[in-house]
Amino acid sequence: MPEIARQGLQDLIELEVAAFIGADRHERTGDRLGYRNGYRPRSLATQAGDIDLQIPKLRNSGFLPSIFEPRRRVDQAFYGVVMEAYVGGISTRKVDALVAALGVQSGISKSKVSRICADIDVQVQAFLNRPLEETGYAYVYLDATYLHGRLGKALQVCSRAVVVAMGVNADGRRELLGLQVGDSESESFWSEFIGSLKERGLTGVKLVISDAHVGLTKAIRRQLQGCAWQRCRVHFARNLLQRVPKAHQGMVTAALRSVFAQEDASEIASRWDDLANSLAERFPRATGLMLEAKEDVLAFRHFP
Repeated sequence: MPEIARQGLQDLIELEVAAFIGADRHERTGDRLGYRNGYRPRSLATQAGDIDLQIPKLRNSGFLPSIFEPRRRVDQAFYGVVMEAYVGGISTRKVDALVAALGVQSGISKSKVSRICADIDVQVQAFLNRPLEETGYAYVYLDATYLHGRLGKALQVCSRAVVVAMGVNADGRRELLGLQVGDSESESFWSEFIGSLKERGLTGVKLVISDAHVGLTKAIRRQLQGCAWQRCRVHFARNLLQRVPKAHQGMVTAALRSVFAQEDASEIASRWDDLANSLAERFPRATGLMLEAKEDVLAFRHFP
């Protein structure tokens, strides 16, 4: 099969170069646009394995057969595998072994992985810089996580903040609005991130949901005036359980969930107060936190 493929591809190359210069080998014609000047070897990765081909050289111009042009159909599947492995965090050495398992005996270099995956950066940036919907997003969730990444010319591995914005549009559909990487969750970094969302068309925000990180809450007040703030119930639950002995955390968790299961605003507030009062005698620190955070954690009850 490799030899059949090689012969067929070589014939196609000979036909293409003849059309390119306007003459076959040893053909005399007044329409000739160039002259052959030997061959240069070139390997082509195919589903049948690596194929060694001879590319005609021309005296006064360059020639590259169309089968070597980027994004050929056979390349697209190959590139897709490499990109998927790259995004999944597979090391270059393991990508090389994967490529060899696909039948490409020559393997793949680190630089070629980078060239193939350059398209990912272009697509990601186009997505992250796209204009946002004119209909607006009534609810916006802001959060951050920390991931290890390489930074600087020395490629030193360090922890970096990845901030994310999710929005809910007029149709009730959740959508990733933006993502940005920085050194920390400072107020200036969050303000810059939220400002970039507004520049791309973020409008119609009524409720912002996030944890109680100081830098983030200050940025929300500065950048999204007029919006209500909802303290994330998941983050709050973690803070609350830190003030309750482990033996009683299951009971408190179940009671807290029952608060958010109510559909009536007054019943939500009543259940919250009941839980806070029940904890007052044995766990006063937990009660203090609930009374302090009540309006922030229950801000959602004022919305449909």
